[in-house]
Amino acid sequence: MIVCFDTSALLKLYLEESGSDRIRQVISGADICLAHILTYVEMRAAFAWAGRMQRISEGDLENLVTSFDRDWAAFERMGIDEGLVRQAGQLADRFGLRGYDSVHLAAARRAWEVVAQPGYFAFATFDIRQASAARELGISVLDECPSLRTP
Repeated sequence: MIVCFDTSALLKLYLEESGSDRIRQVISGADICLAHILTYVEMRAAFAWAGRMQRISEGDLENLVTSFDRDWAAFERMGIDEGLVRQAGQLADRFGLRGYDSVHLAAARRAWEVVAQPGYFAFATFDIRQASAARELGISVLDECPSLRTP
């Protein structure tokens, strides 16, 4: 199973939130974990924000960054190019998505088109607009994949 993560889903691996157990289960069962390269900066920004909001301590922040950097090395990462940026712009217009959200969706769409195996690919997002847009584009969203459903 290939799982393409947006930041809202991947963040749950590091910050305890609703859905964290699910994401840990998905990552442990995935053959390939995939994310867009811009996920890195969004994750680091989210960690810093959690520190500023005192949701985590300074020591926890350092540990999260160390863990994330180690885990990030194991992720397949999609790069950015003109075609992806233009597709993201079109998706932003069509679905009313924010900039990086549309980039994540464009990356998931590109990966979905390459894999083209329903039941073997899922887009992991906890963003309602992204999930709805992905479904409209025919992309499997995490909990719609039988092999990734919680038993």
